[in-house]
Amino acid sequence: MNRPLDGIRILDLSRILAAPFATQLLGDLGADVIKVERPKVGDDARQYGPPFLDEPGGNESGFYLSANRNKRSITIDHSSPAGADLIRELAAESDVLVENYRAGVLAKYGLGYEALHALNPRLVYCSVTGFGQDGPYASRAGYDGVFQAMSGLMSVSGVPDGQPGAGPMKVGVSMVDILAGLYASSAILAALRERDMISGRGQYIDLSLLDCGVAALSHYAQNYLVSGQPAPRRGNGGFGGIPSQAFRCADADIFVVASTPGQWSALVDALGRPELADDPRFATISARIANRDLVLETLDAIFAQQSAARWIAALEAADVPVSPVNPMDAVFDNPQIRHRGMRVAVDHTTAGSVDLIANPINPTAPYTAPPLLGEHTDEVLTELLGRTPDDIAALRDGGAI
Repeated sequence: MNRPLDGIRILDLSRILAAPFATQLLGDLGADVIKVERPKVGDDARQYGPPFLDEPGGNESGFYLSANRNKRSITIDHSSPAGADLIRELAAESDVLVENYRAGVLAKYGLGYEALHALNPRLVYCSVTGFGQDGPYASRAGYDGVFQAMSGLMSVSGVPDGQPGAGPMKVGVSMVDILAGLYASSAILAALRERDMISGRGQYIDLSLLDCGVAALSHYAQNYLVSGQPAPRRGNGGFGGIPSQAFRCADADIFVVASTPGQWSALVDALGRPELADDPRFATISARIANRDLVLETLDAIFAQQSAARWIAALEAADVPVSPVNPMDAVFDNPQIRHRGMRVAVDHTTAGSVDLIANPINPTAPYTAPPLLGEHTDEVLTELLGRTPDDIAALRDGGAI
């Protein structure tokens, strides 16, 4: 199978989630991703459990497994002179280097962009940091929750003011990390194309998680820039046409979208309230937005009278977009998700088999399981750098690997 990134080698010095997620995406597309980890310890994410794939307290947490398929793991101590030399040699044989250390850390070991660019002018060097390489916060550490708070994402998420439990709320998933990984993979692909089609040279990519969080506000932020008015929190409601909202039925929650004129008419007909289609308070998109609270109060009372299954069947028959609010087991039982192959089983070195979340880009490269710590150290040093078994033993004895 020919893959889009066959022949591209990525030296992955990153840890935790955002940058490893980016390199995983590139590995899915066929890149040879060499994951560099600390000897004996590895990527911090290996310890982010339970749950663990292996024994309790092992080093393959579910968190780690989520962002490290299609990679080879080697262990190198970059803080040792011999380890730093190995990384320089590997960078000379690579197309891309990805790292997420604090600004300036790797430069102290001769592993910053300028040093490695001089060694390999074609190298694309991507730094993923909390706040970027410059500015008053550049030296700070940061994590997803910090960026959800600082970017404003929390301010537009959560229960509306005046309701029980009102207040800002973090998105459950580490959403800024995931978005930063997507931005990083896109930036790297663009830099590779520019190198190969235009300049012949690599470039430096400075990606900030805070920047990604702000960019993710999209129309919420743009509406603020246009109007000067911050968006109110809408809980489980949308910000566009009405309704786009979760509703509590007699036994469970469903989510309904009926923002267009045709959808609104089909919705109220399916609910047995066709007169609402022509009610001047609800008849147009603008009227429903202006009377949002009344629309939702009216629909709340109707949905509460029947089970979720009853309303879902009626709305699906009327071609009104609707879904149950699924717990995790129902997600993977969903026939559409099963059909699309979003859960895949791959062979694993010690576990025999492990289930992973598939890449939604279809098709991608065949999957290999996330590697054991240092599983490919000898293989990579022999294959790429020509080290002999005696060389490797000496490096291991000296603590460089």
